[in-house]
Amino acid sequence: MIKFYEKLKERWGADSLWQVLVIVIIFSISGSTALFVRRFVFDQVGFTSSTPFWQQVIAWALVVFPSYQIVFLIYGFLLGQFEFVWRFEKKTFSRIKSLFVTNAD
Repeated sequence: MIKFYEKLKERWGADSLWQVLVIVIIFSISGSTALFVRRFVFDQVGFTSSTPFWQQVIAWALVVFPSYQIVFLIYGFLLGQFEFVWRFEKKTFSRIKSLFVTNAD
């Protein structure tokens, strides 16, 4: 298990195993919070089990993805890892952008 954390430490450029643990916690609580936000929004909108699946999928993408990104940054800031999460966010959005934009070099 320590070997796994050592690999994450190297990949993420973390200074210690403690920092890796904090980052893993940030990922997990961000995901849980984003799902809580989804449940809240779906309840407010009135989605039920009879709501068509395609509507749920579109709403999920419009709610969960942005809320995850926002709470990820907030938790990163609160837990002292803003530099890491900001760098991670930029890399994530760069990868997403590359799916839609082609370089004409």
